[in-house]
Amino acid sequence: MHPTDVLKSEHRVIEQVLSCLDRIAEACARRGRLDAASAVLALDFFHNFADGCHHAKEEQHLFPLLEVRGFRREGGPTGVMFAEHDQGRRYLSGMRAAVDGAAAGDGDAVLQFILHARAYVGLLREHIRKEDHCLFPMAEQALSDADRDELLESFGSVEHDEPGAGAHEKYLRIAAELAQRWGVLRAQGDADPECVACGHPASLVRIR
Repeated sequence: MHPTDVLKSEHRVIEQVLSCLDRIAEACARRGRLDAASAVLALDFFHNFADGCHHAKEEQHLFPLLEVRGFRREGGPTGVMFAEHDQGRRYLSGMRAAVDGAAAGDGDAVLQFILHARAYVGLLREHIRKEDHCLFPMAEQALSDADRDELLESFGSVEHDEPGAGAHEKYLRIAAELAQRWGVLRAQGDADPECVACGHPASLVRIR
């Protein structure tokens, strides 16, 4: 298993919940009121799985190692990825700030939630495309076997330590629950890479 396989597998789960968030925002726009329970679950997933675990693997381990191997941060690909992670956090903060008001039907809060949600979905979908098709293929060429082993060990530590033991499985369940609730189809892959720490298939859910 290559470390980028782990990250690409997690991308499929993140895309699953992005599609759910898209539908949550659409329903909010149509009804003039937010489904707060679904929104809170999705924001919990993005804060703790997408950012707290997935982005932590990249920012704390993959990107610094790539920079040691010659990738530039200033004006380079890892710098772009760091900047987009930060932008995503700002959109998440905007959604969190609007949840209570949007759930109560406040028009300004509804608009703010929808704007931030749609911006976040667009940002992360394009961000994932850049990583899957540009950055990760370059990383696979640049990293040695020893680098790969080091990253896999580090990724396992992040899964166990950052969100806490068992959290990876928890957020896979949240992704599945949201998909069922919002009619986003999901399928088990035939040969999905496993989460490094918990041994669960990381691409438990996939958009069709």
